[in-house]
Amino acid sequence: MERGTTLFLKIAVFLIGITILVLCVILLPWLANYTASMYPEFAYLQFPVLIGVYATAIPFFIALYQALRLLSYIDNNNAFSNLSVKALKRIKHCAVLISILYVIGIIFLISQNAFNPGLAIIGFTITFTSVVIAVFTAVLQRLLNNALVIKSENDLTV
Repeated sequence: MERGTTLFLKIAVFLIGITILVLCVILLPWLANYTASMYPEFAYLQFPVLIGVYATAIPFFIALYQALRLLSYIDNNNAFSNLSVKALKRIKHCAVLISILYVIGIIFLISQNAFNPGLAIIGFTITFTSVVIAVFTAVLQRLLNNALVIKSENDLTV
């Protein structure tokens, strides 16, 4: 892969991280206060929802960091290594954790009778996206493992 392509992907990952960080630091607290003022009957849910969203931000940033590491392995011609497999494994675990946390959050909101269609769309979209990412990285991890086995067999043959 050309260095320019991985540079573009690194910039994209960095911009995604900055965007989510700004959303977590600025927009989410403002949105929580605005929602609590508009719907005072649900104000008691302001902090549990914020804690849940911030809890999902942690594995998200870990996955972004692993993606940057994976891109640097590709830059260093070290894509077919156990380090790449471990990075994909961590990304998969982070995606599964995000899905689980959002399902728990959805169940919590349903139990509090505070689940509306807007939250449903957001929650299910994030959950579905995380599941797709987890499946995709699991497939990539398996393919990379198989490639490493074939590579080691070829190295032993020669």
